[in-house]
Amino acid sequence: MLGRTLREVSAALKQGQITPTELCQKCLSLIKKTKFLNAYITVSEEVALKQAEESEKRYKKGRSLGDLDGIPIAVKDNFSTSGIETTCASNMLKGYVPPYNATVVQKLLDQGALLMGKTNLDEFAMGSGSTDGIFGPVKNPWSFSEQYRKKRKQKSHGEKEDSDWLITGGSSGGSAAAVSAFTCFTALGSDTGGSTRNPAAHCGVVGLKPSYGLVSRHGLIPLVNSMDVPGILTRCVDDAAIVLGILAGHDPKDSTTVQDPVKPFVLPSLTDVSKLCVGIPKEYLAPELSSEVRSLWSKAANLFESEGAKVIEVSLPHTSFSIVCYHVLCTSEVASNMARFDGLEYGHRCDVGVSTEAMYAATRREGFNDVLL
Repeated sequence: MLGRTLREVSAALKQGQITPTELCQKCLSLIKKTKFLNAYITVSEEVALKQAEESEKRYKKGRSLGDLDGIPIAVKDNFSTSGIETTCASNMLKGYVPPYNATVVQKLLDQGALLMGKTNLDEFAMGSGSTDGIFGPVKNPWSFSEQYRKKRKQKSHGEKEDSDWLITGGSSGGSAAAVSAFTCFTALGSDTGGSTRNPAAHCGVVGLKPSYGLVSRHGLIPLVNSMDVPGILTRCVDDAAIVLGILAGHDPKDSTTVQDPVKPFVLPSLTDVSKLCVGIPKEYLAPELSSEVRSLWSKAANLFESEGAKVIEVSLPHTSFSIVCYHVLCTSEVASNMARFDGLEYGHRCDVGVSTEAMYAATRREGFNDVLL
């Protein structure tokens, strides 16, 4: 049951093949068995079981809230969750319990989803390996597969056992590992410059960064406001489309979201691609692109063409400048966002009382890792 897609397990719940409580308990059991992956910072067992109980009551009355009712989910630990610690994998926010839910979290809960816990990440989502948080690195579930173990044994001898694992990518590595290890059916990540798509690729799951403004950032603790987007991690593209359909839409609490008060976001049907025109930017076929990726790219293009779609070469001449813009925005906005953590309003505060300046410096030195400092 845990290996099924979101749509399949939703159908199983509606047909009474399994109850929300049974499904929740299966996931909680697997979370405990895979604790060595370090995918979760906080496991909200009591909350999840209570939500499962309420979901079960709705199913018995024939009043399911939607496709996510009774479905276990996980949330990256940089999204605010009411009553549940939100640390950003940092000493700075360790012990911080938000009084409200992020909009995307609330939308999932409104659909009846079961919150299994908060997932591990690089501190404040600044990283690409999920190795730089205070709770330690996240280990890729594929590191412990029989295929990898055999391959590893053939290649190396005498290495320490604790080094015999692969990274998940980052910074949403905990969410990717949680989905890949079957401890939940979908998870929220955040994506600034690849932080959802990167770990998805490493862990063999689907990672989607929605277009900026399509999904609300309210309640996502910011890293780079101009580029941060809540990301979606699932086991297949169809599941990602379901979750996106739930999350997308205008939020009055986030002025950057699309203004569409007339109708909710509806995903277009892509069963017929004959009228679709797919552009392949020539600038992206860089010399550094691996032959494997280039081959897969060509196969995807050929598949579209075989189904009747039109595939053309396009040019995005300003691509090279986007890299420069990314680094300028990233460094300046990270510095600006981290400046708020000064020990005065919230978060960690050191015991140094010599002066305000000394307190600032000591608080930030104790609260941030070397990457952010």
